Amino acid sequence: IPVARSMQQVLDNLRDMPPTTGAKDIDLLFLKGIIESPIVRSLAKAHERLADVKLEAVRDNNKQLVSEILDSLTGLSSRDASAEELANILQEPHFKSLIEAHDKVAAKCYEMPSEVNSNAMGVTFRVERGELVIARVLHGSMIDRQGMLHAGDVIREVNGREVGSDPKELLELLRDCQGGVTLKILPSYRDTPAPPQVHLKPHFNYSPATDNLIPCKEAGLAFSKGDVLHIVNREDPNWWQAVNIVGGATGLIPSQFLEEKRKAFVRREWNGSGVLCGTLTGKKKKKIMYLMSKNAEFDRHELQIYEEVAKMPPFQRKTLVLIGAQGVGRRSLKNRLIIINPLLYGTTVPFTSRPAREEERDGQSYCFVSRSQMETDIKARRYLEHGEYDGNLYGTKMNSIHEVVDAGRTCILDVNPQALKQLKTAEFMPFVVFVAAPQLDTLRAMHKAVVDAGLTTKLLTETDLKKTVDESARIRRAYSHYFDLTIVNDNLDKAFEQLQAAVEQLCSEPQWVPVSWVY
Repeated sequence: IPVARSMQQVLDNLRDMPPTTGAKDIDLLFLKGIIESPIVRSLAKAHERLADVKLEAVRDNNKQLVSEILDSLTGLSSRDASAEELANILQEPHFKSLIEAHDKVAAKCYEMPSEVNSNAMGVTFRVERGELVIARVLHGSMIDRQGMLHAGDVIREVNGREVGSDPKELLELLRDCQGGVTLKILPSYRDTPAPPQVHLKPHFNYSPATDNLIPCKEAGLAFSKGDVLHIVNREDPNWWQAVNIVGGATGLIPSQFLEEKRKAFVRREWNGSGVLCGTLTGKKKKKIMYLMSKNAEFDRHELQIYEEVAKMPPFQRKTLVLIGAQGVGRRSLKNRLIIINPLLYGTTVPFTSRPAREEERDGQSYCFVSRSQMETDIKARRYLEHGEYDGNLYGTKMNSIHEVVDAGRTCILDVNPQALKQLKTAEFMPFVVFVAAPQLDTLRAMHKAVVDAGLTTKLLTETDLKKTVDESARIRRAYSHYFDLTIVNDNLDKAFEQLQAAVEQLCSEPQWVPVSWVY
């Protein structure tokens, strides 16, 4: 019996109850008031609803059952009118749809609710003359895909409500909107041409979460040194819009101008003598005087922010440049490559003003020329690098590099890092590999193994080993923006395999190279 009906029967019995029962009138009134209370009635209905037996489908594959019935009726339809009528009913499109709907409900094949779009709109605002103006539209965002709002448009109303000059007020209006949003705008009527395709390789790591200058941290794009960024908008002098080529959303990155301005200042070093409290907030600019005799030192202080790159199909590089500290294994790697494939790799023969020894032949280990001839060629800038040792000049001539390249081979060079600026051009198209020294303990163990195996008679002291590690770290700090690959030589065989695989990959996969090599 339903609860509501039972309660009604109790009320009827209370009215018809004879006085001989001995029940007090006040108790009967109290019981009647409880039963007639709306709260109790609602509780009774809720209990009744919860107590209802849930309907369950007998089966959820009725479509298959109907198909089996039709198969059984195939032979009877021609002899029995009822069977023919039943077959026609079961084949009606409406009946089939009814059965399919029943099976889907029985199997709980419900359509998933659509996800709420929580993506940011991708638009920032600024206040101009008391009006709210769209400052930028992020490339690839929801607003950009719709194509209805553009930079410079003035927002006047949101769903009929006027917008003031406070961006927070606009955000609150948009947050309160449900369903469609109608914006009243004053268009800028500015037709901007499509920006050219620009790709940049940053030479620094960036995280918008730690940047106090970015106008909106959520709109920033984090990237790592060596990533390739597609620049989609450079209208703002301080903040560009970019997207990483590996994927992801468009975000803001600091412009070349802003990052140069930021890196051109250094913190004032602490000097406690004669300094008053509150006077350490100033900054000072880096001041480096350029001297021709110290141009390598000047190059190390050059600000490296972004490098414009272009995508090229696979091709063989003209030069393979191995950079590293002295004694880190560059010469061993170079000789291995040349021995394995002398038709693909070659190297230069250094020039010297030293007189040839009896067993030496010109053009094998060295090319012997007079000192005056070398000095003339050095002044004419015909040498990539040169130096003096024990009163004699030594150097690598430019023409010797071109001779190897013209023969169809990649010229392997193990030069000083100061030569990288001159090599990183379309003339030489280098693939620069930095051979880094391992940890001091590993380097010590490697040297001991080589000495014990009798492969060298040169004994290095602890000072020599530490000098190699320190020099390797210094080269990495000063010239890392030139490196295409870094190999830690803690095992010569593994380092060679890694180098060989990287060089072979250049001839099979597209490459990002400086744009000056292409145009």
